Amino acid sequence: GDGVNFALFSAHAERVELCLFDRTGRTEVERIDLPELTDEVWHGYLPDAAPGLLYGYRVHGPYAPEAGHRFNANKLLVDPYARALEGAFRWNDAHHGYRVGSGRVDLSFDRRDNARYMPKCRVVEPAFTWGEDRRPSVPWSDTVIYETHVRGFTIRHPELDRARRGTFAGLSSAATIDHLTSLGVTAVELLPVHAFIDDRFLVEKGLRNYWGYNTLGFFAPEPRYMSGSDIGEFKTMVKRLHDSGIEVLLDVVYNHTVEGNELGPTLSFRGIDNASYYHLDAQQPRYYANFTGTGNALNLGHPRVLQMVMDSLRYWVREMHVDGFRFDLATTLGREGDGEGFDPYGSFFDAVRQDPELSRVKLIAEPWDVGPEGYRLGHYPAGWAEWNDRFRDTVRCYWRGDHGTVPELAQRIAGSSDLFEHNGRRPWCSINYVACHDGFTAADTVSYAERHNEANGEGGVDGHDHNCSANYGVEGPAEDAGINALRARQIRNLLATVMLSQGTPMLLAGDEFGRSQGGNNNAYCQDNEVSWVDWSGSGVGGADLQAFVKRLLALRRDHPVLRRPRFLHGRERSERGLPDIEWRTPDGSSKSVEQWQDPNARSIGLLLSGDAGRFHGSAGEAEIDDVLYLTLNAHTEEVPFRLPDIPGGGRWRCLIDTASPDRPSGDLTVGNGETHPVAARALMVFAMADG
Repeated sequence: GDGVNFALFSAHAERVELCLFDRTGRTEVERIDLPELTDEVWHGYLPDAAPGLLYGYRVHGPYAPEAGHRFNANKLLVDPYARALEGAFRWNDAHHGYRVGSGRVDLSFDRRDNARYMPKCRVVEPAFTWGEDRRPSVPWSDTVIYETHVRGFTIRHPELDRARRGTFAGLSSAATIDHLTSLGVTAVELLPVHAFIDDRFLVEKGLRNYWGYNTLGFFAPEPRYMSGSDIGEFKTMVKRLHDSGIEVLLDVVYNHTVEGNELGPTLSFRGIDNASYYHLDAQQPRYYANFTGTGNALNLGHPRVLQMVMDSLRYWVREMHVDGFRFDLATTLGREGDGEGFDPYGSFFDAVRQDPELSRVKLIAEPWDVGPEGYRLGHYPAGWAEWNDRFRDTVRCYWRGDHGTVPELAQRIAGSSDLFEHNGRRPWCSINYVACHDGFTAADTVSYAERHNEANGEGGVDGHDHNCSANYGVEGPAEDAGINALRARQIRNLLATVMLSQGTPMLLAGDEFGRSQGGNNNAYCQDNEVSWVDWSGSGVGGADLQAFVKRLLALRRDHPVLRRPRFLHGRERSERGLPDIEWRTPDGSSKSVEQWQDPNARSIGLLLSGDAGRFHGSAGEAEIDDVLYLTLNAHTEEVPFRLPDIPGGGRWRCLIDTASPDRPSGDLTVGNGETHPVAARALMVFAMADG
């Protein structure tokens, strides 16, 4: 309690200086050599140091890019373990270890001091009164994820004062939490909140790195999301969300850092121990392996780098009380050695699996990167969930009316057993979504046939060109009432399919308002109205869309048959002979092999019986006794559906009709075994009321 211990790993450094700054962070007041070296960790104890102290490091060693070393003690470096950063980062050529513009490029050496342009690390006081804070510990089968951005979600909220907009304090306000709880979501998944900087090429174009996948520090909250300087603001947000039963998941970026390729700046890891922290080209260590598309990749095969990542994860769980993580480009985390292959049982995954804390939180993989064989959907270990982009594309294509999509649609709605049913994995492993931060919003999926990313300043060619979208008559905003009505219905179809499928549903923030990004499907640099949530309810689908989303989530919550903890194959039967799952044609018969192969089929019925295949005594299954029938019709004309004739059944009550979203639940009933028309491009849900 009388001082601070400073420690920095570097296997190849020759000397490490701790640099202290005045309260403004502008003036370096002292340099102190760390006196001890233990197991490649340089360390020293500074008596009388206290919270609020500003510091950084300068690391001495060889500048030999050809050998993988890029030490340059002229550069002030951020401590990888810093809990907070103070001051703004400003771009300047002095940040580079080489002389920008030199004919020798990165083989040259720059002697300028970059300290005046760097944020400083700040010693923090970790104490916080958590009180009776309890993790909601929502079972996976009950989880509904809301993917959002701290700034974008709150910056335009009409009930927040200006100081709290765009901050953790804004997200912890009663107004925003009330919205989340009224929707019925159980977890917020926050786009990166680790400290990051804006890319230089974006700053020069007057843009910013809005998404935040450009990490500088894995322990420090991003200062721009704080209304003050106290990291307790983040903890308060977590505590208040927990009080409302909402879990906090963080989107984390341990696959690469802000420093880029060999022409990038020297801000932290590169100047501390480049050869240890990064995957380097085995033949030419001057260059970086680039599995991420961002210029570099962290080398989690190195024990100290792995330790840093594990320490970071534990810090956010133990000290910040977060409930889980979504790992950006997670395939890179399983690349070791030369990085050419992916090992789901590599060091990182093994370390997480055996960790007594991390193995118990929610773990979600973005199951790809841009390296060799980088697309690994379904190949992650037991205990992990994965973003299922095949669900997204299949559902979008089906409702667009594409040929031959029904067989795969059935797989996706049933939990994607073809991808996840191995090693004891469950349906919740599939994170089902039709829109996320990366790509079109749900509204833009039904409003634009092409991406419109010109505002990004990259010639409009950035972003994915395979969007499975349609505009239904005109590109962008339409004045035609018929087009707008169809778009609104298609949004309801997309969101209903997500919420009614087996697996874990994810909703993109603002989709409940019909939020549009003007056709921009790569809004990573749009920190403006393009990306921000519009709370006015004036988006595609109108103000009624939010109420419809609430009905969907209430339906999912009230009917456990929609969130079964085991995969369904139609082999198990209830006491009255109903299979756990059965796919039917509109005429009421079970689909034949020939009918599955019909490329022109665009309608299908799904019977779910909760009594069938129930394992008594298993969590989440003891009270499943409902029977639901879902009818999906992607044809451009009405299709009559014969509802199942259930032994001992009464009448079928309509719970949801995407063609008539205002129809009260149960207002329409259909007799057992009778026929009812399903409107063009519509989905209906019926529940059996026993006779």
